[in-house]
Amino acid sequence: MANKKLRIGWFTFSCCEDSTIIFTELLNDHWQEWKKLLDIRHARVLQDKNVLDELDVAFIEGALNSQKQVDMAKEIRSNAKKVVAIGACACTGLPSVQRNTFPEKEAKEIKPLVKKFNFLPKGLKLAEAIKVDVNVPGCPMDEKVFLNALDSLLKEFKII
Repeated sequence: MANKKLRIGWFTFSCCEDSTIIFTELLNDHWQEWKKLLDIRHARVLQDKNVLDELDVAFIEGALNSQKQVDMAKEIRSNAKKVVAIGACACTGLPSVQRNTFPEKEAKEIKPLVKKFNFLPKGLKLAEAIKVDVNVPGCPMDEKVFLNALDSLLKEFKII
């Protein structure tokens, strides 16, 4: 049991990636402890070689604005036992999907951009496309809530 690690992935969609920055800063502070506990299988911000398979936990930041993003979120979900929505955009959609709230005039003005970038008619929070097990809100994410969620997941998967 001592060698078992939590197999994780870190993914981002439509957002400013501020929670990813917080995560990398937390890695600076916790690396000595976490390298014994975490098997980071996928994190484009950290490594070149990424694998999307048999994840215990997928941490997903950002809202979904295209079918391609929805399809990728579904693929991640199918390869993860648990999904954690990271940050405001993943948890609530906002601010990334603020176009959903535009009055008709403004919505009409951006329609060419929505079409150009092959966006969905309406942006989605993560839970509108896939099952989410844990939410870590905030813009950027609340560090204490993230650390508590990670600790709970490490216990749930019997890593600690």
